[in-house]
Amino acid sequence: MTASAGTQAARPGLKGWRDALLAAAAGFAAMTAVAAAGLAAAGAGSLPDGAFPRVLAAVVVMAAGGSVEVTGGAGFLGGADAAISVLPLSVTLAGALTAALLFLRPLRLRAVAGTGELLVRAGQLAVLWLALLTGYALVARQTFGISTGDNPLGDIAEVLDAAPTVGFRADIAATLGFGLLWIAGLIVLALLVSRRAPLPARLVRFHAAVRPAASATVLMLLSYVVLGIGIGIVVALTRGHAAETFAVVLLGLPNLVWVALTLGLGGAWEGRVDGPFGLPMPQILDDVLRTPDVSRLDVASLAEYDGRAWWLVAVAAVLLLVTGVVAAMRSPAWMKPWQHAVHLGVALGVAVLAVCLLGDVQARIALSLLGIGEVDGLGGRVELSPLLWRTVGLAVLWGAVAGLLGGLTATRLRRRD
Repeated sequence: MTASAGTQAARPGLKGWRDALLAAAAGFAAMTAVAAAGLAAAGAGSLPDGAFPRVLAAVVVMAAGGSVEVTGGAGFLGGADAAISVLPLSVTLAGALTAALLFLRPLRLRAVAGTGELLVRAGQLAVLWLALLTGYALVARQTFGISTGDNPLGDIAEVLDAAPTVGFRADIAATLGFGLLWIAGLIVLALLVSRRAPLPARLVRFHAAVRPAASATVLMLLSYVVLGIGIGIVVALTRGHAAETFAVVLLGLPNLVWVALTLGLGGAWEGRVDGPFGLPMPQILDDVLRTPDVSRLDVASLAEYDGRAWWLVAVAAVLLLVTGVVAAMRSPAWMKPWQHAVHLGVALGVAVLAVCLLGDVQARIALSLLGIGEVDGLGGRVELSPLLWRTVGLAVLWGAVAGLLGGLTATRLRRRD
């Protein structure tokens, strides 16, 4: 390559901006489409005051890592304690896959790319991504008036024209900060797991150690999502409540299936559900978590309600063994089984750590009038957090075992050839 050609490759220029715009616009279009379908299935189309577009914008903002604050009150008569922290991972996954594939597409036919070029392309995508995210964040704000029913405090509020309200708004500064981390993490992950994306020359030596295990682990996570989609379709067709089921699939399927993966590995979560609200989850999970105190969620606690929960362990074991073989077969033949164990153990540990951080749910709302008590039926809490060290530690152990077995299996398969 000539010096001028190298300089041109390092500075994508207008073509780079075009590629970045396509990736950013398509990513947001995918998130918007999936979120709109999920909200429509959940019945959000009937929200008052034409609030659907604003709710849609809020869901997309949260999916892209942004911050949405819950607001509420009753003027000088009341107060509110409200917060929400949850990622609609179906929406997140749609945007991430679309943006990552289009970001990598212009690079797919090359073996090596300069550090400068990759940084420029990443910067262009980040700038346009944050610009679109800002537009969505400006739209994501709405306030709803709510009825207190026959509550006597509500009657007082109605007489004084101070009915309770609840709403939401995007925190612009926090959204841009977290959104930058989101898109930067996506770019790094895309370069790590892609088997064909070029790397800077000085990083090519890490290809054999990182990419096979990383790409196989991501493939396993996507397999869980595909399996969950199949189960969701069967449930919708055979057990009724099709709209609610498709709403869960379109908004929060990875939240469920990736938690199921951690449970199958022996991990555990703690949580609590009270009030009229609940998580978009199968009834068995709501039963486990709807207790006066914080409850432990693991395979054993699920099996107390339904013995089929032990199948989570079997599914995890089978898919992990396949993952170990895939990772080993994609690795160089000279690699030892113990190296496969180390690589897959680290990859699965990092993946489960990400699942734990992304799957954490914290949501609460409490409205009070005159400072003397909460309005009945308008307060609730949903919490779900991982037992981090146990869950990640067991994932590393399972990954190491699967990597070792996969390495031994790959060695025998190569000898047969």
